[in-house]
Amino acid sequence: MRRRSVLAGAVAAAGAVSLGLNPAANAQRPGASAAPELDLGDFPVVARVRARRAMEHLKVLSDGIGQRIGGTESEHRARDYIADVLRKLRYDVDLQPFTVPDKYLSTLTLPDGAVWNAGASRFGALNTSVTGPLLDLDTGATLPDDLTGQVVLLVNVAAGSTTVLDVAAKGAKAILIGRVSTPPAGKTSAFSPALTANVGVPVLGIAQVHVERLRAAKPATVTVATTHHPNLTSYNVLAERPGTFGGDDVVMVSAHYDSVPGSPGANDDGSGTVLALELARVLRHLPTHKALRFALWGSEEQGLLGSRYYVSQLTDADAARIAGVFQNDMVATSHGPATAYWLLSVDGGDNATTREVAAAAARLGYGAQVHGPVARGSSDHVPFHERKIAAANFSWRGEGGPHQLEPLYHTPEDTIELNVSPDRLQVSLELIGAAAYRLACQRS
Repeated sequence: MRRRSVLAGAVAAAGAVSLGLNPAANAQRPGASAAPELDLGDFPVVARVRARRAMEHLKVLSDGIGQRIGGTESEHRARDYIADVLRKLRYDVDLQPFTVPDKYLSTLTLPDGAVWNAGASRFGALNTSVTGPLLDLDTGATLPDDLTGQVVLLVNVAAGSTTVLDVAAKGAKAILIGRVSTPPAGKTSAFSPALTANVGVPVLGIAQVHVERLRAAKPATVTVATTHHPNLTSYNVLAERPGTFGGDDVVMVSAHYDSVPGSPGANDDGSGTVLALELARVLRHLPTHKALRFALWGSEEQGLLGSRYYVSQLTDADAARIAGVFQNDMVATSHGPATAYWLLSVDGGDNATTREVAAAAARLGYGAQVHGPVARGSSDHVPFHERKIAAANFSWRGEGGPHQLEPLYHTPEDTIELNVSPDRLQVSLELIGAAAYRLACQRS
């Protein structure tokens, strides 16, 4: 019997079983603009993917581990969890190490025991902890003559300004620099301030929500601690299962699992990570001509370091085997205006991945929600495009364009509670699952 017939029969059987287990699989999808017209091969995927299963992983990554900074112990905890999940699914799992730059991080502890994560300046005192009374000097337009022992809050002051140096010179025990934006601009994130000279006290870059909470709570004292993390190694987590009929080509589903300082990264990009884990569960035993490879990238937030390293290690033959890379970055925001599901290729052109997702959207009834492809980089599909491998990024954003991100992007408020929609995650799972499986079923 020809391989195509065998695969069609296997998919038909899987589809029939899935449909029998879930008669509603062919019903109109929640939030869809039209009734579905599913292919037989769609049923084994859309009838089985569950956002609630993915959310269990997200609770571990975002609520349990929290911020996942490239190369640090926090990212390594996430690496181990992801690898363990994939090994239990019987994938062949590899951890790919690569070196990354030093990190400068901090914590801010309030009298009630609340601990916030932020950035630290490498030009300030590191590996130290101090406690002192909090003094809010706002923009620092007027400075007292003596700031001895104070933990000084400065807002919307350039890190490289002389104001910061003057505050340190007047005896401040530590300096908190916050940036506050006004709507419609998004809230600001934590950062590592770049000073123009070294100072002998800790200097923190705190997020807008930290400023807001400090001003609301008016704590009498705060404790700040800074840590220098040198000699760091980050990791890509790679998991693969071969094609059922021994095909050489590969379909990849990917996401980055690190986050920025201070952020638990629920949507960016815990959502993409758990989408990959749930699809790994659903697709693990389905028949395909192509191999399936799941890639979770480390250190994306520092400049796509993980995916760039991975692509740099591919031989030309390895690169030629990759039929498409479905990169998932921010696939579940609950932000009301983020109603557009964007197909984002680096050059705005159509390729194997954007075509399959658009086709899946049409079959599932989500055609009205899907926009693009349009040109957009800034995620892990970029190194693959530069190597002439079909790749695109998929994400929920505003109708006006992919630049319209949720206001909580890259902030400490990127949490499950404030910034994740299980319904949008379900749509993303169905679209990427159906598209990736269809491409994997095609003969090379």
